[in-house]
Amino acid sequence: MNTHWHDTLVDLGYTLDDQGNATTGTSTGGESTCLVPLTRQRIIRITGPEAQKFLQGQLSCNLAEVERIGSRLGSHCNIKGHMISLFRVMKQSPESFWLRTDAGNADKALATIKKYILFSKAEAQLSDELVGIGLFGPDAEALAGKLISAVPTEVDGVSADGERLLVRVPGDRFECWLPAADAAELIKQLSQSATLASTDDWLLQEIRAGLPELNSETSEAFIPQMTNLQAFEGVSFSKGCYTGQEVVTRLQHRGILKKPMYRARVTSEQRPLPGQLLHTAEKEGVGQVVIAAPCDSGRYELLAVITKEQAENSGIHLGSGEGPLLQLLELPYELDPRLFESKR
Repeated sequence: MNTHWHDTLVDLGYTLDDQGNATTGTSTGGESTCLVPLTRQRIIRITGPEAQKFLQGQLSCNLAEVERIGSRLGSHCNIKGHMISLFRVMKQSPESFWLRTDAGNADKALATIKKYILFSKAEAQLSDELVGIGLFGPDAEALAGKLISAVPTEVDGVSADGERLLVRVPGDRFECWLPAADAAELIKQLSQSATLASTDDWLLQEIRAGLPELNSETSEAFIPQMTNLQAFEGVSFSKGCYTGQEVVTRLQHRGILKKPMYRARVTSEQRPLPGQLLHTAEKEGVGQVVIAAPCDSGRYELLAVITKEQAENSGIHLGSGEGPLLQLLELPYELDPRLFESKR
């Protein structure tokens, strides 16, 4: 992490652990407008005259959509269609795209990109200078206007001002990515009119928006549709070839999605961990935790990929067939029912 940014957060009262989680002793409150340092995430820059062309041939999303609106979620898959990394792809300029990804998986993500970028007129670099601030709550849009005057009006929309990007993300929230020196001054100013919130507060908002995350524990565990990525236009089925495209497209047009992603709540003494297996009383390994965050004392909300038949007909347990029972919750979007129908 950038040293200046780290020191600023510590001065504001944050505690940072080895995984990059930022915690603060203050309570966010149910109606607060909150700002969060996005310390669990990092930016990979893709720059050069063929940056867009390179990404179009590698990622699951359509870069034409990124050009049009400013950003999309997109995955980088292996040849078997399993996601190695998951990005928010953001256009900074015609020859510069920023890929926001999980900090713990960023080195693997970069190494994989570099294997394919060798023969393109583009370069990939993990940035230590760019950091993020997340905004959510009733006055998040007004606060976002203090970062960039032209606030994006649609989800995935981006406003760019040089080395500063503001993105509207699902759940009426915003991410701002900018140089650490600017962010250090801004977060001090914004903290006068918003509550300083923790990484888990942001993660809970992500879960409630049904947004998947991929980290080192779940890298290469899921095909994009298993994390509902197509619900966010994170998978294109018409743009042409990209790594893993054949498997992803076959599932969409010829297969049946047996394991979608669900949102759930659980009461547990232990925090559910990414990649942790889920079970029924009769069957082991019917699902895996994607991400989880505390929602109140002893309770957690989570996203998990679960076998649809088991999720709808059996109790799903954490840890063992006799472990804490998951309560399935509604997602804020609907999945296309044709995904679960035979195409033959």
